[in-house]
Amino acid sequence: MTVILILAALFALLLIRVPVAFALGGMGLALLLIGGFSPLMAPQAALSTLDGFILLAVPLFLLMSNVLLKGGVGADLFGAVHAWVGHWPGGLAVATILSCGIFAAISGSSVATAATIGTVAIPEMISRGYDRRFVYGLLAAGGTLGILIPPSIPMIVYGFITEESVIALFLAGVGPGILLVVLFIVYAMLHARFFGGQRPEPAATWEERRRATLRAAPSLALSALIIGGIYSGAFTPTEAAAIGFAAALLITAGILRSLTWKGLREAIFESMATTTAILLIIAGAKIFGKAITLYRVPQDISAFISETIHTPLAYIVVVAAILLLMGLVFEALSMVLIMTPVLLPAALSMGFDPIWFGVFMVIMVECALITPPVGLNLYVIQAVARTSLAEVSRGVIPFLVIMLLTVAILYMVPDLAIYIPFKL
Repeated sequence: MTVILILAALFALLLIRVPVAFALGGMGLALLLIGGFSPLMAPQAALSTLDGFILLAVPLFLLMSNVLLKGGVGADLFGAVHAWVGHWPGGLAVATILSCGIFAAISGSSVATAATIGTVAIPEMISRGYDRRFVYGLLAAGGTLGILIPPSIPMIVYGFITEESVIALFLAGVGPGILLVVLFIVYAMLHARFFGGQRPEPAATWEERRRATLRAAPSLALSALIIGGIYSGAFTPTEAAAIGFAAALLITAGILRSLTWKGLREAIFESMATTTAILLIIAGAKIFGKAITLYRVPQDISAFISETIHTPLAYIVVVAAILLLMGLVFEALSMVLIMTPVLLPAALSMGFDPIWFGVFMVIMVECALITPPVGLNLYVIQAVARTSLAEVSRGVIPFLVIMLLTVAILYMVPDLAIYIPFKL
């Protein structure tokens, strides 16, 4: 009963549009006071959160992705990929998906991925006869690759909460990320084959491919630097973020000369605003998490699940349904912060690896990014395309099904996530 009352109160605060950070923090403080605990636990929990070294990666990755966005790197990246695969069936859609995957390996942000590639790809695809709903759904879903393919801000936060290795989480996201890219490409090619609409394109010449690839080479090198450096242990995720930001400045301002002072200023201010929002949410969630732990909510939920759910498959189905429902009202990071302390103890009791469970949660959070009314990627694509939210929402349905299929494959083949970090 206590769990239901706490969740009902939290949902009520969110429904009356109290900001997520203040809803979580205020609810946590109220629970501490009602339970007779010291209110000093609230500021202590907040301060212990904000001085975490690993969280330094968040503003640095945001800075890097915003610098690349303002520097127009997406156009060069898209142009290079399109030169190689544009003549395939559904080639422009395939180029869009691959561009999202590559940019995801640089930025760590789904919103930045959707905005960067969407700005270039949407007008190109529509002008070449692609169905608008398909285009909008493709870009909204393709943007979600930004939080699955490493680096990933939600994975950093999950690792911070659970004290699991962020590097292991990053590596665990590689396999599912590649699978999701492949499934998106297969669907795009099948859509082109059976529904058509787009105009075929001639293959680019080798000279055109060479020029386009050279233009995008610095961005591709940045992606390889970040992933290779983390994988080899040459630097930590936080150091990778700092190196990536410095390299992004060098590429956009020094090599491509596409970043202006105005663009740099906008990138800094946008990153600052987003970082502040994220850290406030993390602090609020830490206070809320402290309170529900003292009320033994995670333990009660874990005990309830152990008594009523007897198979790992049933647990995963129930958790997936819960996260899908929460995705209707919560944004991605809030879901990770609120649900991880609640769901992870039961997952461990069911025998799930915490790294595998983190990847599972991130994929389900990806689904939240493209489900209305809170899905951020829907609003990004709506703003870029200047269309209605309903049209974007209808376009993402096939891609949402593909993402749920990926979850099913991940359950059946757990090595898809845990082979690279633990067995390779």
